[in-house]
Amino acid sequence: VQLQASGGGLVQPGGSLRLSCAVPESIFNFAIMAWFRQTPGSQRELVARITGGPGRITGYADSVKGRFTISRDNAKSTVYLQMNSLKPEDTAVYYCHALLGQTAYWGQGTQVTVSS
Repeated sequence: VQLQASGGGLVQPGGSLRLSCAVPESIFNFAIMAWFRQTPGSQRELVARITGGPGRITGYADSVKGRFTISRDNAKSTVYLQMNSLKPEDTAVYYCHALLGQTAYWGQGTQVTVSS
């Protein structure tokens, strides 16, 4: 199973980016979807998550609350991460993650660089 993340790039502080992750339909609808990020020498950290099914409960790391929004489009089997008011400390490789039951799936990562 392959998750395809895209949308990373170079942006100035205060700017915005939207990450997308295409997920196979066979696992998407009831999977808990999440975005993680990782910088060199650090552990991968959870940025945001959203539940599957009709509830769509979201959760965010304190460092991104009020700036990032996770959403999902079941018709397109895609999860998004809208990132606003970006800061240099948001620079990282961002990974898409799906959890269905006890099985986890990862995307390949997309680089986000926030710099002037």
